[in-house]
Order: sequence, then structure tokens, then C-alpha cells
Amino acid sequence: MADMNVQNNRYTCERGVQVPVVYADSGDSAIAVLMVEGNQILLYSEPAASGARYGWPSDGSNYVWLTNGNEAKLLWHDGTTNTETTLLAACTQT
Repeated sequence: MADMNVQNNRYTCERGVQVPVVYADSGDSAIAVLMVEGNQILLYSEPAASGARYGWPSDGSNYVWLTNGNEAKLLWHDGTTNTETTLLAACTQT
């Protein structure tokens, strides 16, 4: 079994919304667990052009968490229209 690297982070987003995030990376795979509005969201690492992208591995609708450096944003991916809508922007790691 590979060693697991775990990081606890907190982001402050627009409107003062706090988003605690736990990242876990085994080297072979990585996940992010977010707490948003009282809901726990589990997302898996996905290919990204830059930074990191986490989503749910399906063709359906799901959350997407994008990070680049100390900044992040939460999106909603609509599987029907294949569009993404920003839910929380301007998130900064605190």
C-alpha cells in the first residue's frame, strides 16, 4: 500500500463563504473532500490544463473544484448541456 499524503486546507470565497477541504494523494490517485453549505462533497483528480481539477467520474451533472496555487473556485458541471457554471469564485486559501 502506498503512503498517503493528506492535507487540511481552508478557503475563503466570495461573500465570506468558508470551504474546508481535505486533499489526499497516494501518488496513484488523489481526492478532494469539500464541505459546502453543510454538504460533504467527494471529488477525484481529473486532467487539468494548469493547476488541479477535481470532479466526479461520470457523464452526468456534478461539482468541479479547480485550484491553482492558493486560489480555487467551485463549479457545477451540467451533464446534459456539457456546460459549467461558477458557484463560488475568488476562493483564497487561508
